[in-house]
Amino acid sequence: MRPIPDIEAFEERAAVMEHDGGLSRSRAEDRAAQAQGFRDAAEYWQVLADYVVTKRLGGQADG
Repeated sequence: MRPIPDIEAFEERAAVMEHDGGLSRSRAEDRAAQAQGFRDAAEYWQVLADYVVTKRLGGQADG
């Protein structure tokens, strides 16, 4: 089962790692996504986008 994306936690963690940790935004987003159980930021954003469109994890609409 895929983890549920938590955008508030993702954004906060990425910002802290970028600002306090000195990581690039891209690397900070990868790390924030990994902290939620995703492979990288690209997978995180894809799952989130699919969820917004279909209202389900896994990318399939009801119906």
